[in-house]
Amino acid sequence: MGSPVFEEFEPERDCECPGCVSRRWVGSNSPPARFGGHPAAHRVVVVATAAAAALGTAHAVPAFAAPQSSDRPGVPAGDEPDTPQGRKAPLHGPAGQPARPGGLAGPVKTPPTTRADIIRRAKEWVSAEVPYSMSTYWYDGYRQDCSGFVSKAWNLPGNEWTGSLHQFGTRITKEELQPGDILLFHNPSDPEKGSHVVIFGGWTDYTHTYYLVYEQTRPTTRRQPTPYAYWSNSDRYVPYRYKGLTAVTSGSVEQIGTSTGSGNRPGAGGATTTSFPGRLAFGPGANNPYVTQLGRLLVERGGARFYASGPGPRWSASDGWATLAFQQAQGWRGADADGIPGPSTWALLISGQGRNITFGQAPTTGSGSGGGIGGYPATGAAGAPAAASVSRVPAYPGRGMFRPGAQNAYVTQLGRQLAKKGFGKYYTTGPGPHWGEADRRGVEAFQRAQGWRGGAADGYPGPETWRRLFS
Repeated sequence: MGSPVFEEFEPERDCECPGCVSRRWVGSNSPPARFGGHPAAHRVVVVATAAAAALGTAHAVPAFAAPQSSDRPGVPAGDEPDTPQGRKAPLHGPAGQPARPGGLAGPVKTPPTTRADIIRRAKEWVSAEVPYSMSTYWYDGYRQDCSGFVSKAWNLPGNEWTGSLHQFGTRITKEELQPGDILLFHNPSDPEKGSHVVIFGGWTDYTHTYYLVYEQTRPTTRRQPTPYAYWSNSDRYVPYRYKGLTAVTSGSVEQIGTSTGSGNRPGAGGATTTSFPGRLAFGPGANNPYVTQLGRLLVERGGARFYASGPGPRWSASDGWATLAFQQAQGWRGADADGIPGPSTWALLISGQGRNITFGQAPTTGSGSGGGIGGYPATGAAGAPAAASVSRVPAYPGRGMFRPGAQNAYVTQLGRQLAKKGFGKYYTTGPGPHWGEADRRGVEAFQRAQGWRGGAADGYPGPETWRRLFS
């Protein structure tokens, strides 16, 4: 079996899973440097982040976790990028126009693309762990810096920079942000060093204080929850939407059905990039790749806490509860929210549209659901109500609460749970509110008990450590 679906850190570099073996092979057989190659020996171990890139898993950050800034203690190491950018250039890196103020030469070309395709292209670099560079170019021809990453995700015909990217987009408001949009900070006083741009991947909490970011920064491309608008210079980031955004795929537009029931809510708009496989692909007894795809999409939209393992190809009550929570997040009730995805539910998930499952949201059943979800009774595998079992896991307060010098109630809560789970032998007194070596060693022991090694067991709790500890 591969890496755990919800693992929050990168595995060790000597991991022998197929994905790691493949990446090491690619690194050692990279093309020459002029095409963006990078010797495997020069690769840098990726800094541990709050989100697992390998399978697209997102973890919600609670509403009460205060946004962090560069001058605030507790900001995770590596979250403040040093991201100088290269100049405007064609693909694969021949010399382009100087990165200085001024317009583009000629009309702006915006090839059509969809939100789903923008995020898919962004995930390609996250999965490949593309090293940051302002002078080399990846196999696809895009420069390995922040603006080159956005140029790749937006499928632009060349490598742009922060001084020109705005011409490919339309300025929007924070409230209008959707996956595939960007947040752009262009620093005209020092454009080659002070500017940065990131891709918006969706809100992680209902107060819209944190969002999922895709960005190219040192040491490699990453995906993680980030305070809005960014760790530093937050008030200078401007949201933009790609002008070439379209619902057209393969020369046609797939319209969402208008019949009611099973999430087929009348009036839902939009389009999908993957056709709805039909109701028979879901529900009790279903065992197919669409169930896995559904689960991963639900996890990205805030449904990670419904899954103790997986998602996998065999339909389970977890899939039903997560689907119901997503449907109810759209405001649907009754037959429109029965825990089985219909065309409208599927379309919203595939396109990244609609509302995310809010942190702490527990699905409720009505008279139309018969007390069960997705064909299952309203109890979990152990006989306890599924929604009640989910609510017992407290909200993850954020990494900044568990760092040297931290003092807060969450440290006490963490220590007491470690002791309850049998990992409190390092405490001579307490647990208490002051983060100390006893806390770190207890967390490390718990992480190692999960089978994690290397950077995945560093003694600092991330979202998945927290979830497993309190599950």
